[in-house]
Amino acid sequence: MERLPRQMNDNSLPISIQPIAIARATDEPDVMVIEVKPEFGEALLLIEEQKHLLVLYWMHRLTESDRATLQVHPRGDMSVPLHGVFATHSPGRPNPIGVTRVELIKVEGNTLFVRGLDAFDGAPIIDIKSG
Repeated sequence: MERLPRQMNDNSLPISIQPIAIARATDEPDVMVIEVKPEFGEALLLIEEQKHLLVLYWMHRLTESDRATLQVHPRGDMSVPLHGVFATHSPGRPNPIGVTRVELIKVEGNTLFVRGLDAFDGAPIIDIKSG
């Protein structure tokens, strides 16, 4: 019989996240670059074969009060009932991790040119996955 894992308390699993890249705006609307740190360059091997990527980023402009928000009116529309943030796309949430499916336009060394990333300039990128 398979045993179920013990239930973990809040302190049993330390979480450590380090940025692997930075999002940078360009002069072209809807196009951003992702500057991957040199120490993670090997992780880009054959990434140019991908048409789309999932980019996870830290929404670095959110305040502590934004992170304390647990219920919102979707899209700020007060005529819509309150929803829990986990039932919405609201950026305000306890862990402000954004995820966007982007189109990979081209790769130049450790720089990815992407279309559709909805992060702000300077956002730390925490992961990139094939999408």
